[in-house]
Amino acid sequence: MPELPEVETVRRSLLSRLVGRRIETVTVREPRLRRPIQSDFAVRLTGRRIEDIERRAKYLLFRLSGGECLLAHLGMSGALLVRPAYTVPEVHDHVRIGLNDGDELVLNDPRRFGLLKVGAAASVEAWPELRVLGPDPLDATLSAERVAELLRGRKRPIKNLLIDQAALGGVGNIYASEALFRAGIRPTRRACRIRKTEIAPLLHALRAVLREAVKLGGSSISDYRDGDGRPGYFQLRLRVYDRDGQPCIVCQTPIRRIVQTGRSSFYCPRCQH
Repeated sequence: MPELPEVETVRRSLLSRLVGRRIETVTVREPRLRRPIQSDFAVRLTGRRIEDIERRAKYLLFRLSGGECLLAHLGMSGALLVRPAYTVPEVHDHVRIGLNDGDELVLNDPRRFGLLKVGAAASVEAWPELRVLGPDPLDATLSAERVAELLRGRKRPIKNLLIDQAALGGVGNIYASEALFRAGIRPTRRACRIRKTEIAPLLHALRAVLREAVKLGGSSISDYRDGDGRPGYFQLRLRVYDRDGQPCIVCQTPIRRIVQTGRSSFYCPRCQH
């Protein structure tokens, strides 16, 4: 599933292509996504101008003229792509949004776990998808003290807490494993057992990993591509994720893989404590 760096990369790739464009046509070829597309979806979008594109955790918010907002989530395999309107549709092009410059924004989603929803922008922060989200780790106002509050009394493994969207919005499996390695913290340690002196370095490591991943366009381990169809390259910099049995880049100890809440975690048993 695309995580914060992938969604931020998509946002940046779409900004210059879409902001200021007017939506002229909306074609829903397959309404059965994670939730069925609204019956008034096309009507509410048609004629609107795209004024801005924001990100909340793993969601994109397209701010539209007339006080409307389009919420998008890429699910497991979705991609939002800008193509010329005359392009022959691909099999999994489920929604096509035609723009006044001759391009179109396409949701291509083989597994149909993506989400598109349109509603009033004034109430977007109260939408159920967004109101449960924790703070964004790249938000400059997120302090080590706030993170300490999030960890206090939590007996869950630190890795599980980091990928809990109600705790921190946007962090997923890949970047939690990578940040914990850089911080020298084992993914199985209880969150409440993280020492006070470790919290600021952990937040720094998490931000460093996310920013580096954004700079490299995210990680294309499976289906991910940005709005121009380009893959990311952070997977070439992975230090522990998906490196089970390979030597640690620091101490040469074989990287271990364990399963936590159904997801793989990777760590170095020597460098992480």
